[in-house]
Amino acid sequence: MCFIVLLRCWYGDLLDRIVVDERVMCGKPVIRGTRVTVEAVIRRLAEGLSIEEVLEDFSQLTREDIRTALLYASKLLEDETIIVVRT
Repeated sequence: MCFIVLLRCWYGDLLDRIVVDERVMCGKPVIRGTRVTVEAVIRRLAEGLSIEEVLEDFSQLTREDIRTALLYASKLLEDETIIVVRT
């Protein structure tokens, strides 16, 4: 929850579209008012689906929801530290 609070400080209402609730989809981040996970949106885009195709798959989403999912994912990776271990 702490990460979500920090993101809301930076991006305000935009990230209010992302909800983490342990009672919904086992606590995975979802688009508010749906059971669509951020992961599902990102996966479909990575598989090569267009935004229009994702919107067809999840008719309850908007373009702004997809943009928010991308922003959320990018913010998670922004401060990721990668440690190279040589064996």
